[in-house]
Amino acid sequence: MKKFLVGAATLVSLMMPWQASAEDAVSSAEALLHQMDVASRELSYELSYILIKKNSIEPLRYSHAQIDGETFAQLVYLSGPPREVIQRGSEVSYFEPGLDAFTIDSNKMVAPLPPMMKVDVDDLAANYDFISMGRAREAGVACDVVRIAPKDGTRYSYLLWVANHNNLVMRADLLDRDGEPLEQYRAVSYVVNPKISDVLKKRLVSVERPVVVQLPPQPQAELGWKVKWLPQGFESVSRNRHRLLMTERPVESKMFSDGLFSFSIYVGEADGFTVREQLVRQGRRTLHSYMKGNVEVTVVGDIPPATARRVAESVSFTAQPPAKADAVQ
Repeated sequence: MKKFLVGAATLVSLMMPWQASAEDAVSSAEALLHQMDVASRELSYELSYILIKKNSIEPLRYSHAQIDGETFAQLVYLSGPPREVIQRGSEVSYFEPGLDAFTIDSNKMVAPLPPMMKVDVDDLAANYDFISMGRAREAGVACDVVRIAPKDGTRYSYLLWVANHNNLVMRADLLDRDGEPLEQYRAVSYVVNPKISDVLKKRLVSVERPVVVQLPPQPQAELGWKVKWLPQGFESVSRNRHRLLMTERPVESKMFSDGLFSFSIYVGEADGFTVREQLVRQGRRTLHSYMKGNVEVTVVGDIPPATARRVAESVSFTAQPPAKADAVQ
């Protein structure tokens, strides 16, 4: 009996340093993400990077500065027709070929920026593990590598390379559940300099601000259906009734987000173009749709196919199916 007790005590004593080191690693990874968040918001910098997808490589340049307490930023697409996104304080302007330039009231660009910008790290901690993966070299500088891994295995993960000396992201890999990369953001060059704020301010002042688009209020409609299963941490951020852009078919929709990834559910009456079931994944984006009686349920978003399928199949109707076309405003 004594031998057993001594052996157990020895095993516990050996495990305690390992547990302490694992906790320290998690703590240091989370602290690094907080430092990265502060750096991306407060530094004056210019970052040139490439976005690598399965069938494409997109070169981009992102410039950022805090000027008089407000964010000034510019994202420029470096290949193809001229395209750019400009942020001046709480306004974001979009310049796209073939479309009239427009501005919306927002404090966040909708654009292919490196991940984890303006993301609440504390909120993510409830649903993701932050794991230190050691050190590596990227874009010519030493980096700490951190993995952001979901605790429940129902969504994607990120692997980040964070520069030691300025805490900016030099590389970010979006990984599927098997650890295979779906997208990569890789820095090519960068500059961190307070003078960038002066250069950026002069550059953006000369750009005429397009007309501000007043987005119509999104009514939080009471819908006649609900979702019985969601991955942990996903919450509803909007719901409404509208018509699909191409087909004018009326649908009801809900959008969900966990602060890092998002997806939407669309519910509408089937028409002549509806198929019994389809599953399509292109990079990070999954589309899964299937029929429930004469109603089509479609899930679209940045989640794995198995998760999209389970979400779609959990939709149940609490009232009549979605309204017909003439009843939708």
